[in-house]
Amino acid sequence: MSSSESTMPETAPAAPRTAAALLVPALAGGLVALALGVYGKAHDGTGIGVLLAGFSTAVAAKAWMTTVATALGVVQVVSALSLYGRLGRTPSWAGPVHRWSGRAAFLVAVPVAVHCLYALGFQATDGRVLMHSLLGCLFFGAFTVKMLCLRSDRLPGWALPVLGGVVFVLLVAVWLLSSVWFFNSNGLTT
Repeated sequence: MSSSESTMPETAPAAPRTAAALLVPALAGGLVALALGVYGKAHDGTGIGVLLAGFSTAVAAKAWMTTVATALGVVQVVSALSLYGRLGRTPSWAGPVHRWSGRAAFLVAVPVAVHCLYALGFQATDGRVLMHSLLGCLFFGAFTVKMLCLRSDRLPGWALPVLGGVVFVLLVAVWLLSSVWFFNSNGLTT
């Protein structure tokens, strides 16, 4: 063996990319969704919401914050399309915009979820409310799966875009069943 061969580091073979790598994150996400649903159902809503300055009611604050989270979700989709080369040349700012809009969307969505779970609980008073409760729990479960998969190099190339799409579709569905319904019923009140 020559001296140059002895100093070369050995590289481990790349881990195979397989959908099985989704199993543990999917279980964790399922547990998050289930835990939120069980807590929301077991907890009697207090009726006390988080009232933010500038809003007339807690429900109005929730509707607007969900709208902001959804708008940031649109930024997420557009920046992800750019990062995946679907919009032509990827600008250097696409990555930071994607990361920071995701963080901001999450920070805006969490108080909405806390309000829903604490003040209202998991409800099934009619079909819209039941779907809103179910999809809200599923949203945070899917978000958990996506976050756990972000740094994995074992996932197939399709996994992260599909997970991001699922999270976005769930967010839009929750927004349609809550904010859009609220605005249609009450106008664009704050």
